[in-house]
Amino acid sequence: TGLFLAMHYTSDISTAFSSVVHICRDVNYGWVIRNFHANGASFFFICIYLHIGRGLYYGSYLYKETWNIGVVLLLLVMMTAFVGYVLPWGQMSFWGATVITNLLSAVPYMGDALVQWIWGGFSVDNATLTRFFAFHFLLPFTIIAATIMHALFLHETGSNNPIGLNSDA
Repeated sequence: TGLFLAMHYTSDISTAFSSVVHICRDVNYGWVIRNFHANGASFFFICIYLHIGRGLYYGSYLYKETWNIGVVLLLLVMMTAFVGYVLPWGQMSFWGATVITNLLSAVPYMGDALVQWIWGGFSVDNATLTRFFAFHFLLPFTIIAATIMHALFLHETGSNNPIGLNSDA
């Protein structure tokens, strides 16, 4: 769905909101694609939380490498969802980007420089929106690579099997 949305989205602060309105009103079934994209992300998070809950219940955190890659995966998915939330460029998007990115200014010694680097200037502006669009497009490829690593480590250590079947047989 993201590729179809990207065909009509404009990552410029003066036209981003209008391009989302255009997708919903003028593009054939654009509203369906946008809703699938947004609700699909929410469903994906539900699946991730169930996966984490299962891992906690069965003690999967004991396999540290697999668990740590899973934590990195969760952070990457959260970053992707956050930058995607900013893309429509409404008031909630703008202020969400401002508040959340400003949290990074609490990082000692380099926080302010980090925030300005993410913004591409001294405030959330056009450079920020363009960067977030690029991040929203590129991070899923990083997520795919991390998912493959997660599965490879899981294959190495073996899954926590609640019914006790031997997978080597």
